[in-house]
Amino acid sequence: TAALTVEDGQVAVFVAVDHCSATCVGIHAALHGTRHEALEPVRQGVTEHFGGVEKDAAQGLAIRHDHGSQYMSRDFQKEIAWLGAMSSPAFVRAPEGNGCAERFIRTLKENLLWVRTFRPVEELRLALPWARAVDLHVVGARGVNAVYQPVVRLTAQADLVIVEQANRLL
Repeated sequence: TAALTVEDGQVAVFVAVDHCSATCVGIHAALHGTRHEALEPVRQGVTEHFGGVEKDAAQGLAIRHDHGSQYMSRDFQKEIAWLGAMSSPAFVRAPEGNGCAERFIRTLKENLLWVRTFRPVEELRLALPWARAVDLHVVGARGVNAVYQPVVRLTAQADLVIVEQANRLL
């Protein structure tokens, strides 16, 4: 998806969402939406769940993505094959095939991207870990105007620090 910043204009935001739990496993903002930038959330998720980015580290993982040029590019496809993952493109013009990611992006927009003003892209990058620490799919299920307490995943002590830092930014 895209976000607007004051200094850099439109920037790209890439996410990787676990299809089973609907939690964010990787998120990245970049000045340009290139195939190399699109790989960053995948690398984050592989590092977190498979222990690191190396050949065949993600053996058996299927990566669902849309037909955007970043995801269909030879470089992106070669990298996920090198990781041992399989490409699983959603059907053309069928966003529901990638529904978990689409719902996550919508909730990210409603709770962060559309309500905050970011000056440079780096400021946006600093705010994005909040989306990984807070279960946005739970937030989205409660409705946009609902008052809620963030649900924190307690998988790592770092998540708690990230939430505290992000709340100070908000």
